[in-house]
Amino acid sequence: MSFYRFLFVLTATLSMLGCGGSSQPANSPETKQTEPAATILAVERPAAIAAMMKERGEQDTAAPTLKIVSPADGSTVTSSTVKVKLELGGDLKGYKPGMNEGSHTGNHIHVILDNQPYEAYYNLDQEFELRNVSDGVHTLRVFPSRPWHESYKNDGAFQMVKFTVKNGGSDTEKPATTATGETMANADTAKPTPEGKEMKESAAGEVDPKMPLLTFSRPKGEYKGADASDIMVDFWLHNAKLVGDGGDYRVRYTIGNGEPRFIEKWEAIWLSRWPDGKHTIKLELVDKDNNVVENGGYNTTSREITVTKQITENKN
Repeated sequence: MSFYRFLFVLTATLSMLGCGGSSQPANSPETKQTEPAATILAVERPAAIAAMMKERGEQDTAAPTLKIVSPADGSTVTSSTVKVKLELGGDLKGYKPGMNEGSHTGNHIHVILDNQPYEAYYNLDQEFELRNVSDGVHTLRVFPSRPWHESYKNDGAFQMVKFTVKNGGSDTEKPATTATGETMANADTAKPTPEGKEMKESAAGEVDPKMPLLTFSRPKGEYKGADASDIMVDFWLHNAKLVGDGGDYRVRYTIGNGEPRFIEKWEAIWLSRWPDGKHTIKLELVDKDNNVVENGGYNTTSREITVTKQITENKN
């Protein structure tokens, strides 16, 4: 090949590459942008949590159990305010639900209506109110938790009942109410308002209590400042063992559009290096062939969380 012909071919090739003429696919590994979820890594239990566990003494080796006194399994409630009453038992070793007024944290019970995010229940001496519950069949799930929301996973800790609300008179437009139906603005401020929450309209899935069941617990809500460094993933397993515990199942978790990852032992994990912003995390209970184990739609659950590492103080 002559020098001039070589120069012509070289010039034409460079021109084609500069104009995007490369045959490499846009989504190839070399050109694909890094998915935010790819930066998120599993880490060891945070030192702050380990220190808290040490301060609590033997509480974290306790085996608390629960009994749902009301609503009774299979019962019908004729009010949109469903009162939850629990009894705590088992080998407590000092474990007792209650909120520290200074830190606004403490041992508590996770209360889950249908497949909505849990609500924290601190004072078991008083009933917890599920307010504005719509007519229909509902599932209630409860289990004890530590101040940082890590669940106890011993036998008897998890309890579940199904109940029906009939002619309850729920109204999604009404303001927050007390147990008597008064608005908060008109209520007697001398009487403490029971713990509770206005519930979104929902209905129970067709849950089989004899089948494997995954209950999504954490993460939930907003994580700011130091709390956004290491975020815990936790869940409750009923009638299932993961492969790392001698069973046949795994928990698959997916962050946004990232690659699925797996949890093979039933224990909380912590994920670090979250980018700021909103993230969706999905938990699924899968069998040995990576197929989702169906049970009322609850074994696949997604939650959206918000991460804000830098908190800007308002100086105004």
